Amino acid sequence: MQEKLDNLIVQMINENQETLKNNWLNEVKLFKEKELIGTTLKFSEETDQQFFAMLIKHINFHDISKDGTLDDFFDQVLHTGLPLSYLTQGLQAARRVVLNLLVETENDKEKVAAVYREIDRWLDPILNRVVENSSQIWERTVSVQKTALLELSAPLIPVFKNISVMPLIGSIDTERAKLIMENLLNGVIKYRSEVVLIDITGVPVVDTMVAHHIIQAADAVRLLGSTCILVGIRPEIAQTIVSLGIDLSLFPTKSTLQKGMENALEITNQQLISNK
Repeated sequence: MQEKLDNLIVQMINENQETLKNNWLNEVKLFKEKELIGTTLKFSEETDQQFFAMLIKHINFHDISKDGTLDDFFDQVLHTGLPLSYLTQGLQAARRVVLNLLVETENDKEKVAAVYREIDRWLDPILNRVVENSSQIWERTVSVQKTALLELSAPLIPVFKNISVMPLIGSIDTERAKLIMENLLNGVIKYRSEVVLIDITGVPVVDTMVAHHIIQAADAVRLLGSTCILVGIRPEIAQTIVSLGIDLSLFPTKSTLQKGMENALEITNQQLISNK
């Protein structure tokens, strides 16, 4: 539960709201001018007004996290591309302007110290909420980007009638292997592929696990009535496959994509005709 501010402090803030707002906007302006140097960031004055209004609402109603006001505002700011520091610095500026006003109007040092602690108890949970929201947004963004990259990392591309190619680049782990299998099977049906060429030219290491995944993919393609051709087998990969005792005799293998494509055209009874 959000800590409540003392009623006298709330009264003092409301009575001096215009002064506090002007002082706060000046501090935020200084921060923005510094932050904008060498960047294309754009800070809206309307956002500043909304920020301060949210703080005043939070002061008067003590806890606006329940109705989603805090989360909505934080999400709005972060999704527009503004940095997290805009929120954290804005909250710190609110702390400073309130305490500066208090120091100017109050001579009792003990009371000033008590109010300082009260302001801390009020602002710290909001700061924690900002960081928490930012982390959640970052995690969601990374998750979406990771999914998108994975989908792009295992595409099945139709190149000729009933012939498709899946170029693989980079290392293959269990998660990516599942995606390869899924895209492969869906693509075979979608494009009515009679022949699928899996190009591993860009796969740096083919160990037992990688070979096992490739064999599984080839077996699945064969069960759908299609032929799988493994292409891009470099000498070092061929040596590794032999030394590991991996059986790749169940489907054709070719050293280059060109040779694999020639084989695929033969299987599908197609040929390239020159226009010359």
